[in-house]
Amino acid sequence: MVDVSEWITDNARLVIAVMVVASAVVAAGVPMVDRSTSLDQFQTDADEADALDYVDANFSSGSTDTTSAQVIVRDDNVLDKDTLVSILEYERALETNETVNETLVENDSTRSVANLVATTSIREDRAAELQTRERELTRTEASLAEAIDSLANNPNASVRPAFEAVDANTSVTLTEADYRLFADAVEERRAQDETGESTGNVTKQILADEYATLAEDRNELESLDPTLETQIEELRSLNDSEVEALVADVLSSESDRSARALAFMPDYYEPGSTETNATLLVVTHESAGGSFAPGDAPEEIEDAQATMTDLAPDDDSMAVLVYGDGVVSTEITDSMIDSVLLVGPLAIAFVLLVLVVVYRDLLDILLGLLGIALVLVWTFGAMGWFDIAFSQPFIVVLVLLIGLSIDYGLHVVMRYREARESSETSPSRAMAVALGSVGVALVYVTTTTVIGFLSNLTSPLGVFRELGVVSAIGIVATLLVFGLLVPALKVELDELLERRGIDRLKPAVGTGGGPVSRVLGTGATLATKAPYVVIAVALLVSATGAYGATGIDASFEQSDFLAEDPDDWLKDLPDPIAPGTYTAERAIDTLDRDFVRQDTTATILVRGDVTDPVTLDRLDAARTNASDMSATETYADGEPAVTDPITVMDRVAADNASFNRTLAAADTDGDGVPDENVTAVYDELYRVAPEEAADVVHREDGEYRAVRMVVTVDSGVDDDVVHDQMGWVADDADGEGVSVIATGDVIVNQITADQLAETALLSLVVALLSVVVVLAVAYRLTEGSASLGVVTIVPVAFTLTWVLGTMALLDIPFNIVTGMITGLTIGLGVDYSLHISERFNQELAGAETVATALHETVTGTGGALLSSAATTASGFAVLLVAILPFLQSFGLITALTIVFAFLASVFVLPSLLVVWARVVNRDSGLRESTTGTATESPDSTAEGKADVTRTVHRSYLSPTRWFQ
Repeated sequence: MVDVSEWITDNARLVIAVMVVASAVVAAGVPMVDRSTSLDQFQTDADEADALDYVDANFSSGSTDTTSAQVIVRDDNVLDKDTLVSILEYERALETNETVNETLVENDSTRSVANLVATTSIREDRAAELQTRERELTRTEASLAEAIDSLANNPNASVRPAFEAVDANTSVTLTEADYRLFADAVEERRAQDETGESTGNVTKQILADEYATLAEDRNELESLDPTLETQIEELRSLNDSEVEALVADVLSSESDRSARALAFMPDYYEPGSTETNATLLVVTHESAGGSFAPGDAPEEIEDAQATMTDLAPDDDSMAVLVYGDGVVSTEITDSMIDSVLLVGPLAIAFVLLVLVVVYRDLLDILLGLLGIALVLVWTFGAMGWFDIAFSQPFIVVLVLLIGLSIDYGLHVVMRYREARESSETSPSRAMAVALGSVGVALVYVTTTTVIGFLSNLTSPLGVFRELGVVSAIGIVATLLVFGLLVPALKVELDELLERRGIDRLKPAVGTGGGPVSRVLGTGATLATKAPYVVIAVALLVSATGAYGATGIDASFEQSDFLAEDPDDWLKDLPDPIAPGTYTAERAIDTLDRDFVRQDTTATILVRGDVTDPVTLDRLDAARTNASDMSATETYADGEPAVTDPITVMDRVAADNASFNRTLAAADTDGDGVPDENVTAVYDELYRVAPEEAADVVHREDGEYRAVRMVVTVDSGVDDDVVHDQMGWVADDADGEGVSVIATGDVIVNQITADQLAETALLSLVVALLSVVVVLAVAYRLTEGSASLGVVTIVPVAFTLTWVLGTMALLDIPFNIVTGMITGLTIGLGVDYSLHISERFNQELAGAETVATALHETVTGTGGALLSSAATTASGFAVLLVAILPFLQSFGLITALTIVFAFLASVFVLPSLLVVWARVVNRDSGLRESTTGTATESPDSTAEGKADVTRTVHRSYLSPTRWFQ
């Protein structure tokens, strides 16, 4: 069979043509790549996730889907008159702004303590006015009765003057029709000579319209909803002491109104106090397109919430911080763009700097950059063809492929330079030797790294499966570009330049002596003198790391995807590199620390026979237990933040007499829970309060299918505790005729976090076992020694424990990106180890001693590994300046992974190879080498250089020879 490496170099132009055409075809998929910011891509397939979808689809506050923004308002005292007026003026600015207004719900679109204070003042004014009117009506009624009695006792007295006298002394407007009723009553009394028993009925008839109007006004007072303009005017009309008294009354915690008001106050607020430095304003948007996943808000919601920030007062009257789905969605999108714009140029600068130092040749640098660009084009093109959307975690894949591209390119070029030590060796021959040598390792590396990432196919999370597939495609593309196209281009260009008299001979890193060579040779020296000591130290460190790895947590929450506000020096960078301002993370921290978050809830979903009174009894008991759970949030007055059909019924009954009668009739034992006619109670609840009913009771085609309990959870409690405690509450509500499950974003996120840890463990086991089998079989077929494949994997296992131990030490959890670290470590670790093992195996075939072969290996291939490690680690370390925390932690851990992989391959693996050579009886001459020339530096004698030349120019094994 024809040698593949020779065929590539002999047909370089054909290879170039085929790769260019293939690249063009794949690149056609790049425009088809979509961008995704939705956190729904991380959705698990668990029952809890399905239940959450059911809740989102069937329970709503009102007839349309809504989403809320929480606006944190800060000032020295947010409860003084000036700040309360400023809050109302800000609300008015939101309502009058076209961008914001078109997204607001029709009723109660803005809610705050300022609204409650102003409305209370207006209501009290109206109540006082109604009381005055009632007193006046009572006085007028008495005056009319007295006048009728007087006229009846004085038959000669004139009627009209008496009526006009009453009219003149009352504010009640008496009409001519009223006079006729008055006169008829007088005449009737005179004719009957009665004493006034029917006078009261007449006076009530005269004032009937006024009493009816008074009753209507009183009913309207209960549902009073004054305009923002009216509220602003009301507060402005009051003095500071009047506002202070109102605030103390509204926030006294002694009424249902106070309970609603306290929901806007921070945890540290003392009910009844008139001073605090923060409060909440809740803005409710209508989502015309229906419900949406977190991070995937409609554009109009994004624009509205961005405008809300822009509309904040600029006169220092108060400070606002807006948080909502629109802000989150915008910042997730912006953070991806800013991260690429910020990290990209810095990574390129670092990579270019290292390539310049390592290659010191413009052509090789340009070929390396071209290769990197093509690898990325192939990766994005494949994503487009396979309809895989680009999201935040894929940024890591791009950095990974850049690192591997540099690694592959360095090994090919440095091996090529080793093979071409003089102009007598043609570029095509040198490249054939290089590919025949390092190509085996590259094929092994590609195979094992692809296995490492495809191990993510075992993940229960779809996004990890996609990450594994895309990474595998990119790694294969790296092999094709740097194993075919770049070598073919280099052969053609080097030959072209040499025909024009330009010298293309360049030294390989680490092969010319000097400090680099001496440092790299340390691993070989230690291996020949004290291999067991090196192995023992490595085992001790690995055992420590493995122990620490048992304490690594898993994390999945919305804040993982949000950028921290960048430092000022980053914002001062020139456009478009300079990142923008990010506030969502700060808002979340403030809400978690100081407030009862409106968006952090768990739901106890009850489906089945929800009209059975026993079901409501169990739900009532479950609510009582939920109120005592540590995971349940409480308002400033100590009341638990729990809502269910029973609490809604209680609240509606307090405000609506009709529903109160229906509930009382169904509650035979007086405990507040209907004991019969539950369907009728639900029907009446839907009639008088449809929005409140739809939030806790699901009705479909006239039948009641489900109810739910909503528990606002304490954000300071660990998600696993929330998961456990809400599960206990669900168990309390479960029973015959219904199915009950605890769900909600908090619970689903915890399940996702558990699956992240599961992904890391599964990918570790699958990848390690798969790689061991592949390498053992490959080395058995090619070298007759499966044990060499096993030995090659041992440093990878060491590296893995070191990386996990470091994560535990730095308190870095498994998240959407670091969950890939086990597969990444195996992929990168095998890369470094394989190059050493394969080169050693080749050198051992022609070297006089194991020590000589080992020295040639670590100073030759080790030089390329050092260059690759420095370049790739620098590229990943650039992520430390990224604005996304998970990218920062991933950059740090990956850079350390590369460093650990390099150290394990250059300083630990040589000792393992020495022991392996002894065990398989390939250590002939080793004992001689410890006292002879084998331990001499390669640049100490001419013989050393002769050995180098001899090993470089022998026939190297190529992948195609596996099958010969």
